Amino acid sequence: METTDLFGIPVPSTDPVFLAFVVVHIAISLVAVVSGFLAMFSEKTSSWHRTNGRVYFWSISTSFVTVVILSFMRWPHNIHLLTIGIVTFGLTFLGRKLSKVKSSGWTRLHTICMGLSYVLLITGFYVDNGKNLPFWRMFPIWFFYVFPSLVGIPIIIRVLRTHPFNIEK
Repeated sequence: METTDLFGIPVPSTDPVFLAFVVVHIAISLVAVVSGFLAMFSEKTSSWHRTNGRVYFWSISTSFVTVVILSFMRWPHNIHLLTIGIVTFGLTFLGRKLSKVKSSGWTRLHTICMGLSYVLLITGFYVDNGKNLPFWRMFPIWFFYVFPSLVGIPIIIRVLRTHPFNIEK
């Protein structure tokens, strides 16, 4: 199988259409990483949180569209990435919906959905690229599926237990 070196990472294709979708996917996923991070660490009632949350939702949505296209272009080799993408988008969609409906306990569920979607966003990156990255390449493949959760889930639990916006009265 022929590969293309893209930003130091081997991509298993030389098809220019596939590579164009990969570049769009990388760019929009980076937007998701940054906007998600900014939303996490901003005041939850601020317009900054809402704006970054919207950017996160739309970048995850666009990233999902590109992962579907890329997965079908390399079927069946990317089923695992498609699965991660489906769950990531589903959690992001549900998290956004909860913020719009604002029913009882919505902040806790919103935190869980958005937090887990971010963990899965990072998981998708490591599963696809970890084996090619310096330092990370020394770990077995299963590690890339587990490591983001080992870091992210305790953070989500801590936020659920301590953040005043998430403490129900």
